[in-house]
This record gives sequence, structure tokens and C-alpha cells, in this order.
Amino acid sequence: MANKLRSNHRQIIIYDTTLRDGSQTEGVSFTVNDKLKITEKLDQFGVHYIEGGWPGSNPKDKDYFKDVQSLKLKNAKIAAFGSTRRVKIKASEDVNLVELVKSKAPTITIFGKCWDLHVTDVIRTTLAENLEMIADSVGYLKKNKREVFFDAEHFFDGYRNNPDYALKAIQAAEQAGADCIVLCDTNGGTLPSQVRSIIEEVKKHVKAPLGIHAHNDIDMGVANSIAAIEAGCNHVQGTFNGLGERCGNANLCTIIGILATKLNLKSIPERNLENMKQVAYYVSEISNSALKDNAAFVGHSAFTHKAGVHIDAVIKNPLAYEHSDPVFVGNHRRFIASELAGKMPILIKAQKMNVDLDKKSPEAKKILEELQVKENNGYQFEAADASFELFVKRSLQKYPPFFKLEGFKVSSEKRFDGKIFAEASVRLKVKSEELFCAAEGDGPVDSLDKALRQALTKFYPRLKEMHLSDYKVRVLDTKDGTAAKVRVLIESQDETDTWTTVGVHENIIEASWEALTDSIEYKLLKDKKK
Repeated sequence: MANKLRSNHRQIIIYDTTLRDGSQTEGVSFTVNDKLKITEKLDQFGVHYIEGGWPGSNPKDKDYFKDVQSLKLKNAKIAAFGSTRRVKIKASEDVNLVELVKSKAPTITIFGKCWDLHVTDVIRTTLAENLEMIADSVGYLKKNKREVFFDAEHFFDGYRNNPDYALKAIQAAEQAGADCIVLCDTNGGTLPSQVRSIIEEVKKHVKAPLGIHAHNDIDMGVANSIAAIEAGCNHVQGTFNGLGERCGNANLCTIIGILATKLNLKSIPERNLENMKQVAYYVSEISNSALKDNAAFVGHSAFTHKAGVHIDAVIKNPLAYEHSDPVFVGNHRRFIASELAGKMPILIKAQKMNVDLDKKSPEAKKILEELQVKENNGYQFEAADASFELFVKRSLQKYPPFFKLEGFKVSSEKRFDGKIFAEASVRLKVKSEELFCAAEGDGPVDSLDKALRQALTKFYPRLKEMHLSDYKVRVLDTKDGTAAKVRVLIESQDETDTWTTVGVHENIIEASWEALTDSIEYKLLKDKKK
């Protein structure tokens, strides 16, 4: 089921604002080095514009625009972001506009007010003065030989409230020489049908190229972006993984996927689409913001099948339950084990290991019986795909262990000053060498993780690429009280993927150790395939 892009030759410009709008996500803070790394990754992917930040607002963004000059970008133009001049001063005297020029960014995006409510109630000036601010600011930047994009802030709200004035605002930018007028759904509350009808009307009054910048406050960011493109916009702004303030911005991963697989429109080079999942995880890794498992196109579960009926149908013809070929966007098909799936996931895992396992074979029967025993004991493999793969491979003796545990010890201490910390030590045998390592951590699992990595990194340096991204504990039978079994799920992530492992035991440390070692062993096995 290969997706081949049959383009109608229309080019959609991808403008990424992860480093600016995305950095406004609660809990996300990029260093200058983070921003430079993401810039290089987005450039390699083929994004056309990368908005680096607002040089007039903070020293970090000034440093970024200075340092980005040394990068040898092949595909992307760097854009600096700012606002129109302040009230009642010349554009050439406005500090923010001067800083935009000093940034040396070849493209400058400025926002201006298009909703009369913002003009009168927020910046508190006259409607006429606001139009002069837009024209003066765009004109000043054009005189400084910059490509200028005008972000028409709150355009859709403004148009619904006062269409004549909203049009005058973008016409002022157009007449001053703006290279693209970007219509912004800043509050994220517009519906796709409204976006389409408003843009169709705008096109009657504006000849400049149009773009869309949608927020996701009612979960319509992508839908509104697609509606705008279908209505004639050839420039789309958004962030990777939908990062952004409040509910986020339109997700560029989903938009790019839809452009390629549903609309047959060019955006990034087709040959680069297979890297999209990797880029999404890379941004997730650096932003320390988990990528949702059910994210369209790139999520871990986007092409995952659980029900036996679904699995059987997809094996016969993937089109039965998949809208697109996962390989086209760098993802892959997964079948997960559960009481609904029977032997099928086991057989498929075996096939991937080049093992021809028949449904009626003794091996298949044995593995299924062992699986049922584990599930009866509280294991939940449908939520721990990595542990399931290791379980099958161990049962079939398909790989030698990477290390052998000789023993571990964990202790926790609360000091007189109230500080609580944990200490763990591990004894391992790796390739006939015995190792002992100890480490301190915030808790027992953290200290065990650190001690284990410390011991193994000498032999497996790529373990530095991964980290634990989530940790969940569930008591399986509350009537047993403190003697109850617990199930621990650990989610781990590296720059290209995420995986989940499970451990079950009456002792929470032992359950955590099982999930932790599975996580590391899966990473080592995954890297061995490369």
C-alpha cells in the first residue's frame, strides 16, 4: 500500500514556528543550543521557513539570531518575529523594529491588529493610527530589503466583528509591500466553514499571497489550516507536535501528512516524508514534551491494531483498517497482544524475526500458554509492546542476554534537613566482566536507573541517547492491602522512538527493576538491528 504523491504542481509553503510559538507551551523552555539543533533538523527535513524567535523581546533570541548565522542551512530561510511599531513614533525609531533588522534574518514576520476591539481596548489608539502603524512598519522593513510576512492577528474574529476594518488592515500591509498576508485565528475559536467562507471573500479584495496561522483552542487548528489551503492559501504556519500556548498551534506533522496523502499537494520534498516521525520525536525529546501515542501519522499507536478482526483484515489487505501506508511518513504497523488478539501477534512477531511459526506448532502453543499465565499474573502486554517483543524473542531464544544481574540493593534516607534521597548499587556481569556501580537519585527507581546505566554505558554507549519519560504504578488487587501485587509501566524514549515495558511483583522495587531492565534491553536490541 504505497502512497505516491501525485502532485497537482501547487506548492504549499511550510512555515515552522516551533521555536517561537512552540516555546510558549507551558513547561517548555528552549536553550539557544536547543533552538539551533531543532533548526538544523527542520532544515534537513525540508521546512521552507523557520521562525527563530523575537529578537526584540529577550537576550536569548538575540543570541540565537547571531549564532544561527554560522549554520549552513540548505533548505530553510530564517525568519525573525516582531510587532508593528508602537503608537505615535516613527517605524525607524521603534526599538523592536530596529532589532528585527539587526537580527540579519532575511525574512521578517510582524503582527498587527486587525480586530477593532484590540485597537481600541488593548493598544488604545484610533483605528486610523493602527492602519498607519501597519503601513509604516511594513514599509520600513521593505526599505531595509527584507522579505516581509504580515501576521494579521485576530483576523477572523476581527472580520466577523467589523469586516470592513479587518480588510483595511490587511490592505494597508499589502499596499506597503508585504510579501504574504497571513490570516491568524489567534484565539483558535473559528470553525472550518467560517475560515473557508471568509478567505473566499478576502481573495476578492487582496491580491497578495495568503497564508494561515491557526491555534487549536477548540481542536480545529489542523482542520482550519486545511480549510484555508483548500480555499486558496499557499502558506501555512504551525508547530511540530502542535506545541504552543494554551491548547497549542496547528500541528505541522498532521498538516504535512494530509497534504501528501489526501490532497496530493507538494510541501516538503516527498523523499523526506519518511523522516517525519523521527523529526517529531526529535522535537519531543529536546522540548521534553511527550509526543501523544495517538498523534496522527507519527504517534506510536497511529498504525497499531489490537482486535483480532482488525489484525486479520489488515494482514489480508492493509487498506481495510489503515488510511495510509505508515512507512510513507516513517512510522510502522504494530499488532499488540491482548485477549482479543489470540495467536496472531505472536506469529507476526516471529515473522519479523525470520521465524516461520505455524499456528498449530508446539512453539506457538507454548508461547500462548506462557502469555496467558503472565496475563493471569497481572502482566498487561497490550500496553507494553517492548516487553512483549522481548518475551517472544526470549521464548524462541532469539538473542543472548546483554547482561546478567548478580544482585542489586536500594536504600532510602531522610536527613535532618528534610531532604530525601535514595541510593542504589548493582552487580552485573557483562561479557564475562563483573561490574559494581552505585548511584544516588531522587527515588529508588531513579537511583537504580542511574546505577545500571553507569555500569552498562562502558559497553553500550548509545544508552546515553535514551531516558525514562513516564512511570506508572497500579495496585492489582486492593483487598490484599500492602501485600498486593503492583504493575509498573515504564515508558522510555530516544531520538527516534518511544517504547513501553512492564513489570509485576508484590515488591514495587522488583516490579520496577523488571520494567527498567526490559526498557534498557529493548534499546540495546533495537540498536543492534541498525
